[in-house]
Amino acid sequence: MKKLRILTLLFTVLTFGCKAQTTEKMAVTEAVNAYSNAGDTNNAAALDNLLDSNYRVVMNRLFGSKGVSIVSKTDYLKNIKSKEWGGDSRKLTIENIVMNGPTASAKVTFKGKKATIVSILILIKEETGKWKLINDTPVFK
Repeated sequence: MKKLRILTLLFTVLTFGCKAQTTEKMAVTEAVNAYSNAGDTNNAAALDNLLDSNYRVVMNRLFGSKGVSIVSKTDYLKNIKSKEWGGDSRKLTIENIVMNGPTASAKVTFKGKKATIVSILILIKEETGKWKLINDTPVFK
């Protein structure tokens, strides 16, 4: 009888843990989809709401560069508003999401007419429960 209670408790804990993680992965997926859609439509206001104030794009050796370029949230939004960046109807593929408590990473592919970009996105969960992007590390294919 004691073994049955322990097994029941273990099953309950594992089931709840899996459901909670699935719910969080769904919330991360929604945030990533919203990020992609806002970029595709040059919706800087929506992006401003989706990005943490510490958001950065970290570009390592892109476009023939030998170094790292970092773009702040402010500069990123300026590039979106001016339509220098974004405005491409892209197909989003989320290849992997890894949950780590109130932090998540997502490996994604954005395939558009202008370019194909593979990015590692880092998201954080605010105290309110909302997931926001804090980092995008893209590689152009």
